[in-house]
Amino acid sequence: MLVLTAGVSACSGGDDSADGKKDGAKGASSTKGASESQVVRAAHQKTTAADSAKMTLVSEAAAAGKTVTVRGAGVMDLEDGASTMTMTSQGQKIEQRVLDGVVYQKAPAEQRAQLKLPEDKTWMKIDPAKLDGAGGQVNDPAESFGFTKGVTDKDVEKVGTETIDGTSTTHYRVKVAVKDLAQGDQAKADQLEKQLGTSTLPLELWLDDEGRLRQETIKLTLKPQAGEGQKDQAVTSTTTLKFTDFGTEADVEAPAAADTVDVTKKLADASKAQGTA
Repeated sequence: MLVLTAGVSACSGGDDSADGKKDGAKGASSTKGASESQVVRAAHQKTTAADSAKMTLVSEAAAAGKTVTVRGAGVMDLEDGASTMTMTSQGQKIEQRVLDGVVYQKAPAEQRAQLKLPEDKTWMKIDPAKLDGAGGQVNDPAESFGFTKGVTDKDVEKVGTETIDGTSTTHYRVKVAVKDLAQGDQAKADQLEKQLGTSTLPLELWLDDEGRLRQETIKLTLKPQAGEGQKDQAVTSTTTLKFTDFGTEADVEAPAAADTVDVTKKLADASKAQGTA
C-alpha cells in the first residue's frame, strides 16, 4: 500500500522575521491579549520560526469494515517542509523523504514488484502536484495547518487547556475553507467539496505557551467520486501529527538518482483506470 502522508508542503510559506527565529519567547509575547483567531493565525509563523522538530504521526483509515493504521516518526524542516520519516503499516516498513514538495519512498520489495518496478530501483519518486487528485486529496495534516493563516474569529473555538506529552497546551477547534486548499483552482475546489461533502475542513490544534503547534488532529470522510457499487465504500480517516524537540537537526537529502524511479504517471494512470472501471 502506497502511503502519501504528512510532510508534503508541511508548514512552509510562513512570513518569518529574523527576530522571530532568534527569540521564541519574544515571539510568544506578541500574542498576549490577542483574539483566538489571531493566536491561531500566528501559530504558523511561530512554528516555522522554530526551524525544525521531531514529529510523529498516527493515521487510521477505515473503509468497508476494514481499518488500516499507519504509524510514523521522523524529523521535519518546518520552514521549507523537507522531512524524513519511517512509517509502519500492516507489518511493513516504508522509508519516506519529502524534498521540494516531491515524495520519495523506499517501499518493501513486494510492493515494488506489484508496481513492476526495475529491480535495481529501490526508491519511488512521486510528485503529488502532477497526480490531479490521484494521491488521495486531503490527506496531509501538516499542509492543512498552513491554511490556518487566513482564519477569522468565526472559524476558531477555544476548547480548553490540556497537557500533551508533558507540555501545557491550549486546544483550539478550527474551520478551514476547503476552497483554500485548491489555491484558486475552482474546479478542484468543487471536486474537493463534493468528495468531502462539506465546504470547511475541521482541524483540532494544540498550541504550546509560545504559540507553536504541538499536536494537530484531522478527521475526514471522503466519499467515492466514481464507479458503480461504491456507495458504501466511503473512507473515514483520522490523522494525528505531533511536534516535539524543536530545533533538532533535520538534514534531508534526495535518494541517489540511480536508485530512483519516477512512478507519478503510473499512479495517476492506475487511479484513472479504477475511476472508470
